[in-house]
Amino acid sequence: MAKNLVPKRGPAYMEGMKRWIPFLKTEKTVAVVRLSGVIAAGGRGLSDEKIGPVLERAFTKGKPAAVALVINSPGGSPVQSSLIGARIRRLSDEKGIPVFAFVEDVAASGGYWLAAAADEIYADQSSVLGSIGVISAGFGLEDFIQRHGVNRRVYTAGTSKSMLDPFKAENPEDVDRLKGILEQIHEVFIDHVKVRRSGKLDEAQDLFNGEVRVGAKAVEAGLADGLGHMKTVMKERFGEKCNFRNYGAKRGLLSRFGASAADGMIGAVEERVEFTRYGL
Repeated sequence: MAKNLVPKRGPAYMEGMKRWIPFLKTEKTVAVVRLSGVIAAGGRGLSDEKIGPVLERAFTKGKPAAVALVINSPGGSPVQSSLIGARIRRLSDEKGIPVFAFVEDVAASGGYWLAAAADEIYADQSSVLGSIGVISAGFGLEDFIQRHGVNRRVYTAGTSKSMLDPFKAENPEDVDRLKGILEQIHEVFIDHVKVRRSGKLDEAQDLFNGEVRVGAKAVEAGLADGLGHMKTVMKERFGEKCNFRNYGAKRGLLSRFGASAADGMIGAVEERVEFTRYGL
C-alpha cells in the first residue's frame, strides 16, 4: 500500500489559510500588556526602556484587532510616563490599532497618564483613578546631624547648585524654585489629559487638583469611559471567540536566580509605600 504523501495540516497552516480564504471566519486577537508597579527609570520599576520592546511586539506581532493595557500603577517618573505614553500613541497611530486601558487597583498620577494614552478607559467599581498632580517629597536632617556633632561641608560653583540639600536648613528661594518646576510639569500633565480625554471630562469638576476618584465617580467625571473588566469588554467588542495574547518583559538570567534579591526587596518596600498613599 502506498504511503500517504499529503503533508499534515497543523494549526499554523490552518490559521494561514483563514487569512487568505475570505469565507472562512477568523477569530480576532487582542494583545494584552500589563503595566504594573511604580514608574521609574533604571532597573527598578516600570520604564520605557523595559516596557518599550514589549509594546513594540504587542502592536506588530500577528496583527491584533486591539491592544489592551492592564494598568495597576500609583505613578512615578513624569518623564518615563510621558515616554511610555508617547510610544503607545505612536504605535497605535502607525498600525491603526485601537488601545483600551483596564484599571485594576489604581491608575493614579503617572499611572493615569498611561491610562489616558489609551482610546478608551475602563475600571472596576473599586478602582482608584486620577491624582492629576505632581509631588516632590524629601527629608530635613539638619537638626539630626547637629545633635550628633556632624558638620555639613558643601562647595559649589553656581548659586543654585546645592538646592534643597536635606542636611541644610530649608531655603525659601529653593522652595519657590522647586514649586515652579512642579507647576510646569503639572501643566504638561493637564494638557496631556485634556487632549486625550477631549470632550469627555466634566468641566464642572476640578479634576486637576491631585484628588482621586473611585469607580463610578471616575466615570461620571470623565476620567474613565465605563466600568468593566478586560476579557468581558473585549469579548463584547470583538466577539466571544476572540483570542488573548499576553506580552510581558523578559527577566534577566541573574534575576531569575535571585542575584538581585536585595534590590528587589528595597524596590518592593518603596513600591508598597507608593500604593499605600491610595489606601491600597
